[in-house]
Amino acid sequence: MTEETARRASVAPEAHHQYRDQVGKIEQCGIEYIPEEVRKSRPRNLFSILCGGSLTFSVIIIGWFPISFGLSFWQAASAVVVGSALGALLLAPMGLMGPRTGTNNPVSSGAFFGVAGRIIGSVLEATASLAFAALSIWTGGDALAGALTRFFGITDDGPMRLIAYGVLSVIVAAVSVLGHANMVAAQRFMIPTAGACMVVGFFVYLPDFDPSYAGTGSYALGSGLSTWLLSVLLCASTVASYGPYVGDWTRHIAPKVHGDRSVMRALFLGGLFGMGGPFMWGTVTAAAIFGAGATADTPYVFGLVDAAPLWFVPALVYLGLASGTAQAVINTYGTGLDTSAIIPRLSRVQATLTACTLSTVLVYVGYFDESIASAVSVFLQLLACFSLPWIIMMTIGHFRRRGFYDPIPLQVFNRGQRGGIYWFWRGFNIQALGVWIVSSVAGLLFANNTWFAGPGSDLVGGADIGFLVAAVIAAALYPIVVRIFPEPAEVLGGVPEEERTPIVD
Repeated sequence: MTEETARRASVAPEAHHQYRDQVGKIEQCGIEYIPEEVRKSRPRNLFSILCGGSLTFSVIIIGWFPISFGLSFWQAASAVVVGSALGALLLAPMGLMGPRTGTNNPVSSGAFFGVAGRIIGSVLEATASLAFAALSIWTGGDALAGALTRFFGITDDGPMRLIAYGVLSVIVAAVSVLGHANMVAAQRFMIPTAGACMVVGFFVYLPDFDPSYAGTGSYALGSGLSTWLLSVLLCASTVASYGPYVGDWTRHIAPKVHGDRSVMRALFLGGLFGMGGPFMWGTVTAAAIFGAGATADTPYVFGLVDAAPLWFVPALVYLGLASGTAQAVINTYGTGLDTSAIIPRLSRVQATLTACTLSTVLVYVGYFDESIASAVSVFLQLLACFSLPWIIMMTIGHFRRRGFYDPIPLQVFNRGQRGGIYWFWRGFNIQALGVWIVSSVAGLLFANNTWFAGPGSDLVGGADIGFLVAAVIAAALYPIVVRIFPEPAEVLGGVPEEERTPIVD
């Protein structure tokens, strides 16, 4: 056994058979290093997850927003295309860390923020995933309940919604606990089934759809251009927001078998078409609903159900059940990994069950207190100010270091150790943390939501561009800081293994 093989084995002392990722069996591997020889996933699985997981109302509704903002159909459609492409460009590089580190992106971020500083990424992904999971169950449950109440002529949809939330939560928990291979299988099943419902739905709503739909005539931001830019940024940020999650999936890919280009291509296409397609479906159906007389106050999902013929309602029932499950599984699976990263004594299964329980509690609390749902939406808006700088810095750091990572030192926090090349100052890279904090705070100054309006938002007509400002500042400031304060040569791969900072218990 070579020294390198021995070092890698020390990261995962259990027998390799425990790391096998198979449909129908519970995945055992968490955030620890996954040996390359047992990684069997392929880049096309990345596209399947992004596409199958996006056939959900919590994603489709993003395409409804540009129409509700007052844009015409063609303005809204162009915003969806441009925004999806920009978001996919930001998303694609985030899949390059997992194959090299054998772990998820928050743990991989320890290479740039320090092995203790990577907790930032774990908290960001865990909280975002929890909120997205709740939104997926809410929207999926509402669609399921709305369709069932209309189909059976029930006047009070309250009990049906409570039942729908429970059914979705149980299914989500089961698939999430089973793990990666089962999640991929579930998403592959969604593509032809939920996809077929959406294709049929396109023709169902086509009679009310007019491509010359001119909009409401009242733009959300006062002008067509600023409202269009807002819609572009909304689509782009939604696609890019998957950046922290993709390492959950790419850690199962062996870099010697599948190169960087194939990983990036799968993620780019998944972002552009896998997510952009459902956006566009939302835009088309929204234009049809508005053209049929719906107002901006009409909830999208209920408007969709009301405008559908009775024979199509079962398809909406399936979409509510399937789509709510597909998206929430991605989120609770990621939350489980990050919870186990924050609390290392929890196994992936224990952490995932905890995450599923928390998301279910959040859903039911949100049902009885409607302010919770709006609070979750605002929280996700603000979270983008913290997440996008993190994504930008990770991407810049990856290419600056030419993809060099040492997987063993990335695991010292999880194993209760100290030292290694990513220890920096007591486990924190102060320079990187400083850039992230400055960028995030600057973004908050340009945020505008129902909680508060930053002073900078007044300069752009009240638009919420906080996440864009945060991303731009991080992109400009991070290269300057690492040039003024050079990083240790060992993190760039320029120091022999035996001369690197040792790991101590």
